[in-house]
Amino acid sequence: MPGPIQSIERAAAILRLLASGARKMGVGELATALGLPKGTVHGILRTLQHVGFVEQSQDTGKYQLGAALFHIGSSYLDANELRTRALNWSDSLAARSKESVRIGTLHEGQVLVVHHVFRPDNSSQVLEVGALLPAHASALGRVLLANDPLGQPAGAELAGFTPYTCTDPDQLRQLLAETKSRGWAAEVEEMVEGEVSVAAPIRDRRGVTVGAIGISGPIERLCDPDRAPRTELVSYVREAARAISRDLGAIPW
Repeated sequence: MPGPIQSIERAAAILRLLASGARKMGVGELATALGLPKGTVHGILRTLQHVGFVEQSQDTGKYQLGAALFHIGSSYLDANELRTRALNWSDSLAARSKESVRIGTLHEGQVLVVHHVFRPDNSSQVLEVGALLPAHASALGRVLLANDPLGQPAGAELAGFTPYTCTDPDQLRQLLAETKSRGWAAEVEEMVEGEVSVAAPIRDRRGVTVGAIGISGPIERLCDPDRAPRTELVSYVREAARAISRDLGAIPW
């Protein structure tokens, strides 16, 4: 049986080392830590950078893990597993909020709804599992974009669905930065007039955002008179997201 391929072992060692700390590392640091010649390490880094597995800072010349690895790593948790882990918590969120609940993941720049819990009343509702939502105009999408290293593609045209939809890329970037900082997102009548949605990220044991959970409903129920989402509803959504994340092995926060 053929033995292990040395170059792949060394590339894996570099990736593990870069993943072990928050700071960026230079060629010399990596070479010293791994006991390898600088030329060997530099050659491997150039290849890893070419395929998007590492990124180099233009300011310092040091390296960090790249966005391509993020997408490969997060793909281990498929939609079925995410839905299975979230079943009880999404039902509980619907009961507490008295609104419909959706769980979504990013799919080709849109939000794929992988689970949908009906609003707990007798009103007529349509199952949305499998539906695709615009990422920039939905709370689920903003949570996912804010926690995706690639984020909203540069120069992407943002479709308007209502007079309130954010269609300005610079404004969207600001909204995504705010979303990442505070840990939740909301959209008020941006996708459908009269409707509001609130969402929070679901993370796995590595801290990677693998999905988002949120509620949606009419503005008169979800918002205060100043059009801000009701505080208690935001808390319900965030608590559900944290509970699912704990089930996925995330460190409680």
